[in-house]
This record gives sequence, C-alpha cells and structure tokens, in this order.
Amino acid sequence: MGDLRRDGTGLLRLARAGAGATDGAGRAEGAAIPLEIAASYRARTRGLLGRTGITGALLLTPAASVHTLGMRFPIDVAYLDRRLRVLAVRTMPPGRLGRPRLRARHVLEAEAGTMAAWGLVPGAEVTVERQAGRNGAAGTRSGA
Repeated sequence: MGDLRRDGTGLLRLARAGAGATDGAGRAEGAAIPLEIAASYRARTRGLLGRTGITGALLLTPAASVHTLGMRFPIDVAYLDRRLRVLAVRTMPPGRLGRPRLRARHVLEAEAGTMAAWGLVPGAEVTVERQAGRNGAAGTRSGA
C-alpha cells in the first residue's frame, strides 16, 4: 500500500460493478475519475471543509468514518475495505456524524449524487492510479 501513504493526486477507476455501469458522463466502467488523496493527518482533518464543491473524489486513508460538521454541501461517502472494495455508500447532508464501519480502511468522498451516477455500489472494486509526484514515481493500487 506504499502508494496510498502520501498526499497527492491520481485517478480513480471502477474495476468491477453492475453490468453496463457508467460514470454519469456516458463513460463505461473503468473510466478515469480525478482523485485527491488525503493520507496525512492534516489533509484528512481538513478534507472537504471550506470548499463549495469538488471535481471527482477525495480518498481519505486510513479512515473508517467521517463527519460533515462545517461542510457547505451534501456528500456521498463510500466506505472501502483494505482491498478497495466498497462496503457501503451513504449520502450525508451537512452537519452530521457518520458511524464508523468495522472493516473500513479508506473513505471515498464526492458531491452528493455522483457515486450513483458512477455506478459505485457495495461490492464494487476500485483502483487508484497515482499521478507522478515530485520524485517522478507513479504507481497503481488495486484491490488485491
């Protein structure tokens, strides 16, 4: 899991979902979704606070729960296990505390309604492709 231990950016791909899933823009499963990775304590604590929206998604790692206290917009939350398999998907309005998920190791956040458009459902698997960082390294993290 070395490539998910640092803050950065990347692409999220839906590896397996229901047949014919699209991401809301007519793209088939496996389409690239812009991703921000929040792995440091500071980045996870800030999350989406102070923003008015997000393009793509934010991956909080490690994380087992989230809150929307101080948020300006509702979000979709997907709880992921250590293999990046979706355990549950919830929509949370601002001002709520989410319950921790026992097997969750990562949390994916996006604007409300986008995960349904992507076809992200419990049981689906995602992959994370890191974009080249300062040291020029890039990598892929899959569910296995």
